[in-house]
Amino acid sequence: MTLHGFLNERIADFGVMYFKLHRFHWYVKGPFFYPLHEKFEELYDEITGTFDEFAERLLSIGGAPASTMKEYLALSKISEEGNEVTPEDIFATLIKDYSHMVSALKEGIELAEGQRDMATADMFIETITNFEKHLWMFKQSIKG
Repeated sequence: MTLHGFLNERIADFGVMYFKLHRFHWYVKGPFFYPLHEKFEELYDEITGTFDEFAERLLSIGGAPASTMKEYLALSKISEEGNEVTPEDIFATLIKDYSHMVSALKEGIELAEGQRDMATADMFIETITNFEKHLWMFKQSIKG
């Protein structure tokens, strides 16, 4: 896979996650609705920044980022489907999706380094660090 193709897959993942996080924000139910409603807003705002950063990086290295829902759904490895409303179901989905993104980005580091693109590799590392922290917090949220 080319680095351009890899970045487009991650951009698609972030696009799908943006909409999923909105859905979680709107539809979460239960006694922790208010703090989770706010947390999901924080997460989709953060994904927006990451989404934009990856697209701008792709443009800066001569690529063309995917920019339609049709493209995102075709390229993303994250499913948009689901009807999670309980915190437990939402966190289970977040753990699955963020784990996918971390795993993919770790593969992307090798791809970027192989092309001597240390700036892109560094961007992947920074994103992994952030997402791994979120994963830790998601996992702590569902422990009994």
